[in-house]
Amino acid sequence: MIFVNLPVSDVQASTAFYEALGAKKNAVFSNETSSSMVISDSITVMLLSHERWHDFTPKQIPDAKTSAQVLLCLSMDSPEACDAAVANAEKAGGTADPTPKQDHGFMYGRSYEDPDGHIWEVMWMDMAAMQKAMAAQV
Repeated sequence: MIFVNLPVSDVQASTAFYEALGAKKNAVFSNETSSSMVISDSITVMLLSHERWHDFTPKQIPDAKTSAQVLLCLSMDSPEACDAAVANAEKAGGTADPTPKQDHGFMYGRSYEDPDGHIWEVMWMDMAAMQKAMAAQV
């Protein structure tokens, strides 16, 4: 399992954003300073108020709208699912395509920013076509 911890300026607004994308709030691990958002059986995003974040690290919180420390990427079932994820994020208050769209035939990717500027990439890959393309380069 992976737990992604994100500092957010407004826990309730961020919770609503991630719920609009299909994440389920785990009330057992949520309160007024944090929300545990279940993306899948193996991925949970912890949305932490800035105050709660500082319980874990004294490091400064970068402004994700002007700098990037990580790009988070989720695998999707199809290019259409990537497009739908970006459309849902934009409808919920996110920003569509802060990074360049990618279409390499065997791989397709797009991205969105959450309200705090954290970048989520969504990608689809045809593994058989990718392996064929890679073998042709050798």
